[in-house]
Amino acid sequence: MDIRSTLTELCAAFNAHDLDRIMAFFSDDCILEMPRGSEPWGSRFEGKRNVRDALSTRFERLPDVHYGNAEHFVDSAANTGISKWTLTGTTREMTKVEVQGCDFYTFRDGKVVRKDSYWKIVE
Repeated sequence: MDIRSTLTELCAAFNAHDLDRIMAFFSDDCILEMPRGSEPWGSRFEGKRNVRDALSTRFERLPDVHYGNAEHFVDSAANTGISKWTLTGTTREMTKVEVQGCDFYTFRDGKVVRKDSYWKIVE
């Protein structure tokens, strides 16, 4: 598996807002951890259906969301990769958003089993 190519394709799928294409990269038992939430890890979603539902909210809240300036880092021996990006978009209330962040990915058998997201807090 070429993790760097997979991360590049996954970023393109996010920028296309194509949930079917995005979810094709994830295993059935995948886990998504988002930065915001009431726990130290933010919010955790388990299983492909729950992960899909959680990711869909990104496109609902930021209809024009885009992950730009993407850089991808890989540790093939550990089946992990990191995507660093600048998220831009506009909320439905017309508030502009620009924030830097990264996603830590863990792979098994060519599929994402964990996506752990982080981003800067802009005040």
